[in-house]
Amino acid sequence: MGIAKKRLQTALDGNVEKMLNQQVQLEDQSSQFYLSFASWCEREGYVKSAEFLYDHAEEERQHMLKFFKYINAVGGHALAAEITTVPHEFESLRQIFEMVLEHEVKVTKAINEIVDCCFQAKDFSTFQFLQWFVAEQREEEETARTILDAFDLIGEDSPQGLWLIDQEIGRIGQQTEEDPSAEA
Repeated sequence: MGIAKKRLQTALDGNVEKMLNQQVQLEDQSSQFYLSFASWCEREGYVKSAEFLYDHAEEERQHMLKFFKYINAVGGHALAAEITTVPHEFESLRQIFEMVLEHEVKVTKAINEIVDCCFQAKDFSTFQFLQWFVAEQREEEETARTILDAFDLIGEDSPQGLWLIDQEIGRIGQQTEEDPSAEA
């Protein structure tokens, strides 16, 4: 049997493969969103927020690659994501982090749907692979909520308040980098 024929043999359920490829698209979209958010923050002078968001853009790209490589490793066919429309203008720093939380909740739901599909298909290998992402999404949502709490606690009605929020976002980003469980 040739190499190509062996590659076609896989225990990967067709529906699971389709959902994993959709997740590749979503992770790539996440990376692009974070890049756009970072660019806006940098332009507006929110240096620490921009650094935080640039780091997260790279982290999301790494997540996309994990899915991509997994699909191919188990005999599936990973598909490169299409670039979709990404917003470039925002009303405020708060709006960006509200969008971050909204997007992370969307990603969490998508991961949970794949986990459920794997469980139903008895694809325990992919189920196990996804457990890291389940924990990662809990952390991502918690981080976004913590940042939004800073807006409420510090207040964004003054330039000083916004500066302090930007500094706090940088501190939160530094904590995330130092936490070994948060590594991509």
